[in-house]
Amino acid sequence: MKITNKRFPIPRRYILILSFLVLVLISGCSASGTIDSNTPGLFNHYVVYPFSELIQHIASSFSGSYGISIMLLTLIVRLVLMPLMIRQQLGVLKQRAKLKKLEPELAQLNKKYKESKEPDALRQKQQEMLQLYQQHGVNPFAIGCLPLLIQLPILTGLYFAIQMTPELTMHSFLWFELGSKDLIMPFVVAGVYWGQTVISQRLLPTASSGPQQPLAALVYLSPIAMGLFSFTVPAALPLYWTTGALFMIGQSALTYRLFRRQSIEEDLLTISADKS
Repeated sequence: MKITNKRFPIPRRYILILSFLVLVLISGCSASGTIDSNTPGLFNHYVVYPFSELIQHIASSFSGSYGISIMLLTLIVRLVLMPLMIRQQLGVLKQRAKLKKLEPELAQLNKKYKESKEPDALRQKQQEMLQLYQQHGVNPFAIGCLPLLIQLPILTGLYFAIQMTPELTMHSFLWFELGSKDLIMPFVVAGVYWGQTVISQRLLPTASSGPQQPLAALVYLSPIAMGLFSFTVPAALPLYWTTGALFMIGQSALTYRLFRRQSIEEDLLTISADKS
């Protein structure tokens, strides 16, 4: 049986193309200046401005503390997105578990073609590998694009709202001014992101081999990049990123617990079926 090597199924290609178009659309919405009801642009009017209003409303409920407002709104948005993200992460973990069970057969396949360097042999190896994936219901490229596509405009809108709300720039929180750069917050962001990366990799590991292996090293660049970028922006944004990263640590732990519970239940069902 000949298997065509398609890196992504056709529906996923459409999703990725749509994701790119959303990125282009959002990148055209400048975050410069301030936001109000008269700011032009559909994205500004229907996404950024409502978030800006929420920031001000929550701040007024906490004695004008825009720092608390940013943290609470970030947590609320993350809570709304959490079911989608957990579903995506659970799907990835299930694929990882299936792939782990395939490791002995994949090792035999690699051993079989270890000395083969001819293109025909490599193509045959790839076809046999894809056959194994199909037989065991494994899709190593199943990263779940739809949740990422949904959360992208929401998180970007909140980011722009924090950056463009004029009232926010005149307030302080803890030791820093929200509208000014701070020399401590970048290190806080980098530390929290590093912790999130380490914990996420232990609980929800990226594939250490196979098609997604290059992604495993890239995740460790995030703490450095976020720390460096935080030196160039007002401290309100590092506060937003820090809050989001702390939430993601808890979400990763919850996802792992749910996955372990589902795995135990599936194992018990399998044992009961075998006994009957």
